[in-house]
Amino acid sequence: MHAMLLRSPRTALDPADMSIPVPGPREVLIHVAACGVCRTDLHVVDGELTEPRQPLIPGHEIVGQIVSSGSEARRFHPGERVGVPWLGWTCGTCAYCRAGQENLCERARFTGYQINGGYAEYAVADERFCFPIPASYSDVAAAPLLCAGLIGYRSLRMAGDARRLGIYGFGAAAHIVAQVARHEGREIYAFTRGGDTAAQSFALRLGASWAGASEEKPPQELDAAIIFAPVGSLVPAALSAIRPGGVVVCGGIHMSDIPAFPYSLLWKERVIRSVANLTRRDAEEFLALAPLVPIRTETHTFPLAEANAALASVREGRLTGAAVLVPNGRSLSGR
Repeated sequence: MHAMLLRSPRTALDPADMSIPVPGPREVLIHVAACGVCRTDLHVVDGELTEPRQPLIPGHEIVGQIVSSGSEARRFHPGERVGVPWLGWTCGTCAYCRAGQENLCERARFTGYQINGGYAEYAVADERFCFPIPASYSDVAAAPLLCAGLIGYRSLRMAGDARRLGIYGFGAAAHIVAQVARHEGREIYAFTRGGDTAAQSFALRLGASWAGASEEKPPQELDAAIIFAPVGSLVPAALSAIRPGGVVVCGGIHMSDIPAFPYSLLWKERVIRSVANLTRRDAEEFLALAPLVPIRTETHTFPLAEANAALASVREGRLTGAAVLVPNGRSLSGR
């Protein structure tokens, strides 16, 4: 099979011809139809997440068809379409797993990080962490749902019942969670890099009540804010924008250092919390909800061989919506 391989962090991915992997007893072999390009992939490739498998096939927003199953795998049959997210394996026995907090399992392994991912023509995955894809979504449209959508959904739930919701960093995750929030009757206030009028227009098109630069104060005091941009200085900015008792949710797996800020920004029972990974319950709930909203993903596809160009586009903020790799595909944009 063809794959794009990370041989060491902070280097470009190398095209490679590799043997098609063989599924283990509880694994399935998937013919990859599409794989989203997530900002977490950048953190892996750029060496900001420091414990990747080496060499590694990145990618954890996988959509594809089951080819075969291991000797003990029974959930799926050849030809069925599934999605594979970031959380790729948990022990199932630790205190966190038993308490329904498998996203905090200390032995967890992650797709495209410790487990080879979807920047390839084939991938293997633990059948327990594969999910049927709603029929109304094409392969490309479904790919961003597997991380941008799932982390956005978990972040939104961590924000509670906030009516006025700020979103800092209006990229792939934000454009999905904004649709869920609007479906639930919330008001969206979008914060982007200064001068990024394309992202601001994109947010307004998706129903945001206001869009402006990250350093601006919104016209209304917010009930909660979600930060997707990996920029620590946005934490005090978001705290200054929320009401007493409000919450700031940090939705990314990596963030630059948070600068010192006065206690007065946190006082009056404001809360800062992080979101770590996802659970299978998140995936089941969100994938059932997505076609009801209905969520429409905006995508820009790249052939697998152009994975480095796709990563660069995400790194430089040149895309609205999500980048998706397609084995043997061609570049296009759509919804």
